[in-house]
This record gives sequence, structure tokens and C-alpha cells, in this order.
Amino acid sequence: MTSPAFIFSDFIAGFWRIDSWNMSLQQRLGLIEHYLELGVTSMDHADIYGVYQCETLFGEALALKPQLRQQMQLISKCGIKPEFNGYDGRYVNHYDTSKINIIQSVENSLTKLKTEYLDVLLIHRPDPLMNADEIAEAFELLHAQGKVSHFGVSNFTTNQFNLLQSRLQAPLITNQVEISPLAMQSLHDGVLDQCQQHHITPMAWSCLGGGELLSSNTPQALRIRNTLHDVAQKVGTEDISQVIYAWIRMHPSCPAPIIGSGNLERITSAVNSANIHLDRQQWFSIWQAAMGHAVP
Repeated sequence: MTSPAFIFSDFIAGFWRIDSWNMSLQQRLGLIEHYLELGVTSMDHADIYGVYQCETLFGEALALKPQLRQQMQLISKCGIKPEFNGYDGRYVNHYDTSKINIIQSVENSLTKLKTEYLDVLLIHRPDPLMNADEIAEAFELLHAQGKVSHFGVSNFTTNQFNLLQSRLQAPLITNQVEISPLAMQSLHDGVLDQCQQHHITPMAWSCLGGGELLSSNTPQALRIRNTLHDVAQKVGTEDISQVIYAWIRMHPSCPAPIIGSGNLERITSAVNSANIHLDRQQWFSIWQAAMGHAVP
């Protein structure tokens, strides 16, 4: 498998909560511009975010300055069909990675985001009924039509990744997975090893543990937070979230953290974490606090 040509920005702008930020149209545009000014050019979406509203909110803002489209990479995901209180006649959460659903989801995302193409499309979750040949057909058609430039996956195991890749001519360019001191499975189950092996940039979601790393009082969260404060003091920052981002980015697969905030100061702080550098003992002290024991 050849190395993918697509390059993500070092950090990813996440818009899965934009519907809850109560921003005006101009504020949404200002948010996009703020990200771009900081060099955050990769914009992460999914069809289901905000009960199918978040892409629309972003697209409305982008329409005010459509020239900004050339400065960014638009990423979206498909395949999850939540029940959403009977939305669209659904009565159970399920996945749909059929060819027809993938194509329809892309068409909807293009309309809502007000763009002619997606830079990247991801299968949002591994589907037990996933037909790799059918997904490959959808990918090939969307690429041939110029509607999607690159493809990837999200939350896939190494075997699921390999299965889908075996049906594709072009390389999958990412696996978007949860990475934080509260979610270290991908560090140990081979997912990040696979990304490093194939020079694939993983995208890291929920880097702050959904806020639990900053506020939870569980024994694990308290251990981690105390260690983060110790490390923060040593590296010269008062913002422990910067230490978390630096900890994630230190992995040799070079994960691109998704920043899921609409707060301009927090976004700037997150991006400035690129200036924070941990040594190995600082990195492993956080690992140890998360695991509750030292390495063997």
C-alpha cells in the first residue's frame, strides 16, 4: 500500500457540537476564520451531528465567504443511523454502510456544506453487516464523479481496516479513533501501530475525555489530573489541556487531535500546545496515572 498523498492540518476543527453553541451566522463565520488563521484547515463533520443540523450550520456560514473553501479540507462521516426519537421512522439505533446509503449521505452532506466535493469521507463506525465490496463500489463511484477525493474510516480495528483496504485500489488515509489518557486502547491494540506502519495520520477524537479529564472526581481522573498539573508546571503552562494535546501528539503515529470547541481562547490554547514538548518520563507518568500502575 502506497503512502497517502493527503495531508491533514496538525489539529482538526471539530463541529459536532456547533448546534449547541448558539452562535449567530456571523459568529459561525468568525469561528471558521479563526481556525484558518491558526493554520487549522481540516474541518471535521458527520452527517448525524446535531440531528443532521451541524453541516447545515457550517454551510450557511461558509456561503458568506465561499472563497474560504479553497483554504480548507472538508471531512465528513456516514453510516450511523440513530433512532433519534422516531426520526425518519427509525425504532432502533443501527448502521447502514450500503452503497445506496453512502452515496445518499454524501449527496446530502454536499448540499448542506455548500460544496461540490468532500476532501475526505469516513465510514463512521464498523458495521457488522459491512460488505467491503459494496463500500468499495460506492467509494469508486464517488471518486470517479469528483464528489470525494479521499476515503478513510473511524473507530475501526486493524482487521476491519485491512478488510476494507483489501477491496480498494487507493489507500485509506486515516482511522479516526478516541485517544486520551482515559481512552488508551488504540495505543495497545495495534491501531496506532498500523497507522505508523502505513504512514497514515490518525485523527484523535475526545482528547479531553469529554471534559472528564478536567472535571471528573473519579480516582482515575484525579490521578491523571494531579499528574497533568505536575507536568504542566515543569513544561511552563497553566493549561493542563495543552499537556494532554502534547501527550497525544508525542505518539510516533503523529495523531491529529480534533478540537471540539467553539471558544476562541480554548481553540488558540489548544493549537499553541504544539509548543509544549514532553520528555519520555513525563509522557509515561501520565500513562502510569491513567493505568494505575507502572509499566512492567
